[in-house]
Amino acid sequence: MEPGSRGAAPGGVSVSAVLPAGGSGERLGGATPKQFCAVQGRPLVSYAVRAMERISWISDIIVVVSPENIETMKTIIEKYGHKRVTVVEGGITRHRSIFNGLKVFAENEFSSHLLQKPEVVIIHDAVRPFVEEDIISKVVMAAKEYGAAGAIRPLVSTVIASAADGCLDHSLERARYRASEMPQAFLFDIIYEAYQQCTDYDLDYGTECLHLALKYCKTNAKLVEGTADLWKVTYKRDLYAAESIIKDNLSQQVCVITDVKETLAQVGFLLPESLKSQIKVEAISVSLSKNDSRLQNIISGQCYNFVYVNEKRCALQETQELVDMLEKSNIPLLCPVVLILVHLDISENNSFSIGMEDLTTIKKFARETKKKNILVYGLLIQYK
Repeated sequence: MEPGSRGAAPGGVSVSAVLPAGGSGERLGGATPKQFCAVQGRPLVSYAVRAMERISWISDIIVVVSPENIETMKTIIEKYGHKRVTVVEGGITRHRSIFNGLKVFAENEFSSHLLQKPEVVIIHDAVRPFVEEDIISKVVMAAKEYGAAGAIRPLVSTVIASAADGCLDHSLERARYRASEMPQAFLFDIIYEAYQQCTDYDLDYGTECLHLALKYCKTNAKLVEGTADLWKVTYKRDLYAAESIIKDNLSQQVCVITDVKETLAQVGFLLPESLKSQIKVEAISVSLSKNDSRLQNIISGQCYNFVYVNEKRCALQETQELVDMLEKSNIPLLCPVVLILVHLDISENNSFSIGMEDLTTIKKFARETKKKNILVYGLLIQYK
């Protein structure tokens, strides 16, 4: 399934997502709210949106931002080519912002047009950029069965309570408690009803959506063990950690591009199959002479490693088109892009060589692309 295409959600339910992104970033320090801080040259919120966008069965993504950041968010959506995204004005607190995000499915005043109400809605923080489809699928399935579900993690530190005089009052038994994380998922009717019944006190001071479902709809959420990468960017040091993780993730994914010819398509299938146990692989069979939306989606998702399999002795025209696409995306400005050209010799001729003229042309091409921060390598493979 290619990014941006539609697929069936777990359990066959319709699913949308609400991403609260209206925080001020007070604990981070600095003038820029953390969700708009650049990590590897890209705003943090864009990574979270992309994580949802890559899941084909999420129909709509609602990003809730403060009024002064609406235009900033719209610019981000346009710049990075995000699809299926609606920007909504947030409230003065987290719960009021989430409530506004839910209202686009039920009340016309919060959107230019009423979006189709999903059976299940995901709520996920815009400053948790590393969520994977597996945990989202698990909480959606659990929400379908139990009405509400949320990811949890073991507590790292013991929780204590202080008395009025500032001395220790009591501590909690750490093994019995868990940290509530994101993503969370709910049957839409349950969480929307909970917010409709919610008191002003809960809207202004509450932080836990699962608690609202329990308090106002008597829905006991299913708790799903989450992975270590669900953490939230809160402090400045977290931005550096996020950058390190993103760099590592980028080195662990590759896009394999083959021409549409049958022989090349076979190789295009075998190569990803052999690689996928070690790294994340996107495989597409396209003609680079055509503007293919699937390849554009992969590039906009900031893939930095490409393998182009072709049967031409010196396929520089097609390769130049790929280089042009990469250059226009601006991703080589952030990190070097690796492009491996694999020439597949499928002729019956036993000679296995490349002419000096072709070799000189390829070397010159590689030197020019290196100036654009795109590193080109070549392989000549005889395939029988």
